[in-house]
Amino acid sequence: MQSPFANIPPVVKNLLIINIIFFLAFLLIDHGSSLGPLSNYLAVYYFNSPRFYPWQVVTYMFMHGGFLHIFFNMFVLFQFGPIVEYSIGSKKFFNFYFICGIGAVALQMAVQAFEVHAITGGFTIPNPSTDPNFYLQYGDQAQKMYDIYLGGMVGASGAISGIMVGFAMLYPNMELMIMFIPVPVKAKYIIPGYLLLEVYLSVHQSTGDNVAHLAHIGGALVGFLMVKAMGLQKPNNNFY
Repeated sequence: MQSPFANIPPVVKNLLIINIIFFLAFLLIDHGSSLGPLSNYLAVYYFNSPRFYPWQVVTYMFMHGGFLHIFFNMFVLFQFGPIVEYSIGSKKFFNFYFICGIGAVALQMAVQAFEVHAITGGFTIPNPSTDPNFYLQYGDQAQKMYDIYLGGMVGASGAISGIMVGFAMLYPNMELMIMFIPVPVKAKYIIPGYLLLEVYLSVHQSTGDNVAHLAHIGGALVGFLMVKAMGLQKPNNNFY
């Protein structure tokens, strides 16, 4: 029997492998903790954070905070990625994936910058510290400042949101089976519905929700713009 992984195109296959390697390293080195050394260097932090390094805008895409996090991201990549890669070619898919991921963190940082500005009157603060007590000077906003400056973001969700949008634009009428929905639903309804949910959750983010919904929206927005800019169209093949 042929392996289900036999026909995975090269970029998706390597992304799956690299993500799994990074996750195993996260378990071995950081012991599954977001405070470990690997997370400190490879998660992405606010650009004015003392923990920020330029390479993080790429490496954060390969870091995940737990088994369910990486499982769902890789499952979606496995489902949608091969079709998009076969459709637009490996080189374009490679660029598409990483630009969506960088766009995701760009939107997240832009919103964080406005939040910092609303608290301090500027987009940066002098001599930010890794000492949590440093942020007590911001009074009622101390927790917000601490979260922005010392809270890292991880996950491929932004890049994968872009892939999902690309899939929906290339194959809008492809029917998908979704959990808890007993009938197939076309991609042009499912993907926008998912994004509307992300917008709602970003506006009405509940206590304890540490998901970067804005990053998902940023990746999706960049994916939409890239499909338009690259002039990608639904190819004549048997996926539809």
